[in-house]
Amino acid sequence: MPKTKTKTATGNIYAVMGSDESEVKRVAADLATSLTPPEAGDFGLEIVDGVAENADKAAARIRSTIEALQTLPFFGSTKVVWLKSANFLGDTQLSCATSVQSALEELSDLIENSLGSDVIFLISAIEVDKRRSLYRLLVKRAELQIFDRLDSSRSGWEEEASELVRSRARKRRLKFDEDALDFFVLLTGGDTRQIDNELEKIDVFLGKERGVHVDLVRELVPLSRTGVIFELGNALATRDLELALRLVRRLLDQGESAIGILLVAIVPTLRNLLLANDLMERHRLARPHSPFQFISAINRLPAEATDHLPRKKDGSINAYALGIAAQHAHRFEVKQLIEAMQACLEANLQLVTTQLDHELILTEVVVKLLGPAPGRGD
Repeated sequence: MPKTKTKTATGNIYAVMGSDESEVKRVAADLATSLTPPEAGDFGLEIVDGVAENADKAAARIRSTIEALQTLPFFGSTKVVWLKSANFLGDTQLSCATSVQSALEELSDLIENSLGSDVIFLISAIEVDKRRSLYRLLVKRAELQIFDRLDSSRSGWEEEASELVRSRARKRRLKFDEDALDFFVLLTGGDTRQIDNELEKIDVFLGKERGVHVDLVRELVPLSRTGVIFELGNALATRDLELALRLVRRLLDQGESAIGILLVAIVPTLRNLLLANDLMERHRLARPHSPFQFISAINRLPAEATDHLPRKKDGSINAYALGIAAQHAHRFEVKQLIEAMQACLEANLQLVTTQLDHELILTEVVVKLLGPAPGRGD
């Protein structure tokens, strides 16, 4: 969701910025349409292309913007000047050029002191250096909307992405099952453009039906390498032997190495199932209905109870994967999981020291894990 400043006293300066290119472009275009006076016709909106290949062209685009802002609108109406998709506001060699900085200072001075009430200024940009004086001025004077792309390497991105998908699905009256939502979020990775594209595809496919199930997401949304790996881990956790073996074959056919499949998909799934089981038994945590419910439970535990948990690149706990494991840990005996981990060690040695068929080695591991576990229900 955007971080939005309230309207300024003048109400005639607007800025749409952030790393989410798709959302910045969409919001800026909608804003330009809504701000342009209907009675002004073609003369009500003047667009200056902010994409420049070098410093000279960037300085020229800025001065064209200044000239447009200083030119009175036709027929005594109000006009909108849109500096569109400016690529010289970030921390780049282009933006640091003396000619560009000089032109930006002129633009800042105009915004600060001389912008007429009959002109509306709209600026949109993807890369912005927040240390620059122009940005600080826009924070103070403009109605500023910031749309930053979700960082899927940071903790908590899945929950933010889920809320984003829910919000956009609600506008289309689409109703996601929890499993379908989790899978959709993983496949789209918080990318708003892909989210919109895939929701549009699902919307058209469903017609009058509004329920979105995991099988439909699997059928319509492209499976990336990450998606297939997630699906394999999920198939293992839910004890779906047929699907797990099919996904192992698919990854091998896509050129993935057997050792990679073992270490990136199978071993982490087993480890998370063991860790989740231990956390629930040791700290009396209930089986969650969703991964986020388990995340909340983990966050309430003392630090010493979570020191041993696997971490992401930013140092935070990979709680989402543990949350998924916690939903399904009841399907397995601890002894069976330990035996499967031992089988993974043996498979690792076989993969690097023997000429045995790689698919056969992985199949034996999967079958060992998903074989019958007496005494545990689904």
